[in-house]
Amino acid sequence: MRIVVLAGGLSMERNVSLSSGNKICRALRARGHQAILVDMFMGFEDYDGKLEDVFDAPDGFCGDYSVAEAKPDLAAVRASRKDQSKSLFGPGVLDVCAKADVVFLALHGTCGEDGRVQAAFDLLGIPYTGAGYLSSAIAMDKDLTKRLVSEYVITPQWRTVRYTEGDIARLVSETKLPCVVKPVANGSSVGVSIAHTGAELKKALEECLQFGAQVVLEQYISGREIQVGIIAGKALPSIEIIPKTGFYDYANKYQAGAAEEICPSPIPEDWEMRVRTATETVYRLIGLSVYSRADFIVTPDGTPYFLEINTLPGMTKTSLLPQEAAAVGIGYEELCEKIVEESLKQKRGL
Repeated sequence: MRIVVLAGGLSMERNVSLSSGNKICRALRARGHQAILVDMFMGFEDYDGKLEDVFDAPDGFCGDYSVAEAKPDLAAVRASRKDQSKSLFGPGVLDVCAKADVVFLALHGTCGEDGRVQAAFDLLGIPYTGAGYLSSAIAMDKDLTKRLVSEYVITPQWRTVRYTEGDIARLVSETKLPCVVKPVANGSSVGVSIAHTGAELKKALEECLQFGAQVVLEQYISGREIQVGIIAGKALPSIEIIPKTGFYDYANKYQAGAAEEICPSPIPEDWEMRVRTATETVYRLIGLSVYSRADFIVTPDGTPYFLEINTLPGMTKTSLLPQEAAAVGIGYEELCEKIVEESLKQKRGL
């Protein structure tokens, strides 16, 4: 098949996305597909050939991408594009996607995981991998997700506030500590902080303003960090995350050796059943499809507190979902191809 692996884009998870996309593209090419890696935002502005020939590129435009500890400078990325249009699709991207048999969405964050790209592709008749536009939009909004699932799974208490800098002092005075501070629609733990003191809460709220005027203030739950992947509606073995310092934030997720990852999780069988059941419940309630990954904190008595669900989880070979798939005998290349096959089944209504 001719497959566009769409990555990059213009979100705080741009670097993570390019790393995932690069690995996916190489895996699909190893399975015999004409896969190419396309940066959604930069497009083909530096490509000198004909667009109809891009699937014949000998290297599939794959490069050497790694996730730097520093988050991307999106203003610099935007300024570096020769085509200074306001479109988030770079030159030639939509034309090439329309020529593909399927687009593998390796995008992360607000540029690709929030339903907007999915909606555009639906309107254009372009098949793509993963969940549809509505369920993607719901899952990206942490507050809306919690509202929909809180009657069916256990989730920490939370409230979502819209605020300005002038509201911070009031929020600090009325918020019970410790708490977790989260931008309402970011992934990869970008902008997430745990506040134990008023000073830490003030700093977290000030930093979150750069991601928008809404923030989730969530009850802090002490326990073990357990995450569960799901493919075609069936939960995979869970994986436990043990950061060497702090919590599982952006740096600990993507820097080698910053966290220990154990799969299957060394937890009792009944705990495992609880987190898997909760994952499948959330998946169905939101209307997700193909694959995703849910995040939990499990307390010492085995209670799983659902935090959020990711519709386009990281897909480097060492990312969590591929590790969980490997635990049931699904290798990385097979996993990438399975996501394509399951996605096309969904599009055909099978």
